[in-house]
Amino acid sequence: MTSLTHLPRTLWCTGKYYVKKKVPDDPVGAVDPSTFERLLEGYDDDVVFVHAGLSDVKAAFDRDPYDYLFEVLTERFESVLAPGFTPSFRETGEYHREHSRPEVGAFSRLFLEDAHYRTDDAIHSILIHGSYRFDDCDHHETFGPEGCYAQLEADDVLILNVGTPWFISTQLHYIEMASDPPYAALDESEGRIYYGDGESEAITQTSFDKNEYVYYWNRDRIRDEAMDAGVLDHYKLNGLSVTAVRANALATVLEPRLESDPYYLVS
Repeated sequence: MTSLTHLPRTLWCTGKYYVKKKVPDDPVGAVDPSTFERLLEGYDDDVVFVHAGLSDVKAAFDRDPYDYLFEVLTERFESVLAPGFTPSFRETGEYHREHSRPEVGAFSRLFLEDAHYRTDDAIHSILIHGSYRFDDCDHHETFGPEGCYAQLEADDVLILNVGTPWFISTQLHYIEMASDPPYAALDESEGRIYYGDGESEAITQTSFDKNEYVYYWNRDRIRDEAMDAGVLDHYKLNGLSVTAVRANALATVLEPRLESDPYYLVS
């Protein structure tokens, strides 16, 4: 039998990811909403970028999970951001800023109806409820130094996970691609963006393109080492996982590690 340690690092990470997905996590039990709401009050940020798992949120609070989370977040933060990702643009070449349905996560699909604004990024758009904007960013260089995720890092925006099975943050892609990793490269996708007023234009969206190996981040180690560095908070509320970290703080932990080991995120 071939040892996992003798496989290419990208494939080795795939094996670890498979095992991780197959091991059940702690079941989520009932959580007093005031406990979760007091936790959020501990953060004085105006802006939050949210990744949410609605199944665990529903199990914890026994009410409509989207409505509850949306109400709590918009009451606590001036602007709530969520992913509006449409990776199918790589194949279809079409992105409608108002109507293209987010393809990753039920929270995002529902949040589209409540969002006041959406970025022009045809693959990794960001949905926003509130006044936060990306007016001076290059929306078509997703992980470039002038892109939207660069602004999130510059503004040290709070990243919040609620009910997700592991640590999720698109900032990891930004930090990763800025390090010029040996296992992934940038790629251009051409197509059209359609606006709400009926106008459209041709665009070229630059994002990441994985090589022939499927790779996955070592999310547990990233989370644990960020916790050890004092920049990430991880809570378990009767099984409900809640994680909070700020974008720039996360980068300050990961960038030196990537300088020492370009495979750090996936090893």
